[in-house]
Amino acid sequence: MRVLICDDHTLVRAGLRRLLEGFDGVEVVAEAAGADEAVARARQCLPDAILLDLSMPGRSGFEALDELRQVVPGSAVVIMSMHDDPSHVRAALARGASGFVVKEGAPAELEIALRAAVNGRTFLSPQVSGPQLRAQPAAKGDVEALPPRQRQILAALGEGHTTKQIAADLGISVKTVETHRARIMEALGCRNAVELLRMAVRLYDRTVPLGNGKLDGGRL
Repeated sequence: MRVLICDDHTLVRAGLRRLLEGFDGVEVVAEAAGADEAVARARQCLPDAILLDLSMPGRSGFEALDELRQVVPGSAVVIMSMHDDPSHVRAALARGASGFVVKEGAPAELEIALRAAVNGRTFLSPQVSGPQLRAQPAAKGDVEALPPRQRQILAALGEGHTTKQIAADLGISVKTVETHRARIMEALGCRNAVELLRMAVRLYDRTVPLGNGKLDGGRL
């Protein structure tokens, strides 16, 4: 497993490198001290996994995550943070992170998270999983934590646009819209497409009749 470490503290990166290279089959291929450097290193090295700190000078880890998902979509991203706020976790997952590890967690959590991420699974530190991440009524802050593209899609749903219409309007594929929609549902705690549509209507003060074809044959 080839890993890129991104943290703005030199000593933290050195400690993480030593820890990760003690794991079987793990190689640290590059380090970065900020968002821009992380994107550049990822583009060069194409790592299997990226260990990304959220709190960095300049652009935040969230902004770096948005760009990394576009530049190296094949690289899994595991967030590492001192914060255990559920809103941070939901926002990271909505933006495409494959895991969230708190810095005060056990070293084994880091290995489990990275191996899960490269195998298409998600791992969350025990401190940020469980009851506190279960679906809760969406707040305006939750919506504002979504990436810009997902807020666009949510607004379009609130205006009654179908998946095909949204894809055409934004110049992206239907599959991409569906992927974003799934991440929005996870971030906002929606159990199904109808709940998401109702939430979108409520948030954007629109009236969209249900059951009249707005669900694209049962799917948003």
